[in-house]
Amino acid sequence: MPLFNQRMADAIASREQQGLARKIATLDGGNSTSLRFENQHYVNFSSNDYLGLATDPDLALAWQQGIDIYGCGSSASPLVTGFSYAHQALEERLCDWLGYDRAILFSSGFSANQAMLFSLLEKHDLVLQDRLNHASLMEAGQMCNATMKRFRHNDIAHLTQQIDGNTLVVTEGVFSMDGDQAPLREIAQVTQGKAWLAVDDAHGIGVLGQQGRGSCNHAGIKPQLLVVTFGKAFGLSGAAILCDELTGNYLTQYARHHVYSTAMPPAQAHALRCAVDMIASQQWRRDKLAELNDCFNQHLADAPGHIHTNTPIKPYLIGDASQAVALTHLLRERGLWLTAIRPPTVPQGKARLRITLTANHTTKQVKQLAESIYSLTQD
Repeated sequence: MPLFNQRMADAIASREQQGLARKIATLDGGNSTSLRFENQHYVNFSSNDYLGLATDPDLALAWQQGIDIYGCGSSASPLVTGFSYAHQALEERLCDWLGYDRAILFSSGFSANQAMLFSLLEKHDLVLQDRLNHASLMEAGQMCNATMKRFRHNDIAHLTQQIDGNTLVVTEGVFSMDGDQAPLREIAQVTQGKAWLAVDDAHGIGVLGQQGRGSCNHAGIKPQLLVVTFGKAFGLSGAAILCDELTGNYLTQYARHHVYSTAMPPAQAHALRCAVDMIASQQWRRDKLAELNDCFNQHLADAPGHIHTNTPIKPYLIGDASQAVALTHLLRERGLWLTAIRPPTVPQGKARLRITLTANHTTKQVKQLAESIYSLTQD
């Protein structure tokens, strides 16, 4: 219908006029530290593969072995015929590793977050979200039956003032655009006995805590709900909600993203179980990240846009969206691939480079990046 065509054309034109239009780049090696685009090679600083598992040959072999054992797809939803011994083994390994009774599997972190809020919250409930939470959480909070309110980023006093009645507090463990950590211990203290706590630890699991158990382990807390995703430090894809037995049974009945979606391939579940073992046992990957983190922070300590973080996510604040894009082009001329993050992903005036470090980077590469950013951003 012409109305839909005109509406879409106007929306796209508006984005283009603001300099905020998005484009997909077809890349070779986007899951590694070395990628190729239009026959040019770049050092990739935009991947979320924090531990370097996405191209690890041992993990690839595990997935191949899974295919040999289980075939390709699951062919059905978990409650039909899509739940295999590989899925059960993965759930049990996650529970053992993270200290929960149940692990409910999903095809993506987006699905897990939406399923959690859609299925658990009812009309008279209140969901309080950190204002910088991921879009999947914000959208689910707006669309679910509960009332959603936001609290100022990492502001314990503001959070405490809003807790009222049947309340679910939701925060990320590590914030995806800022790389900073939530004050989980303090949040757990103010919610104890007053509200449930849900933590989306997509960017903390594997990186922080003992054996890579994530942000909550690092803070010494155990929330009622823990969401972990497998598309970052695990090097694969999918997600799980960790919870107690009662909540797990409830999600099995009512989490529509779980009940009505085809289960992840059993070969993938087999590989994910191996990924857990690698994350838990290979401390050298986290040690390497710490070394690279120190190198990056030291070389950019005096740069005006540098924001110090203790995680692999390194935002470099530019402010103006067009300037952020221009800087990425200058860096690509030096063989460095970065992504400019612009509104609406971040607020107006907060455009930035989102730099991510992985265990497969070298100190030399990180030093080159830091020195290039410093030289290109000085007046």
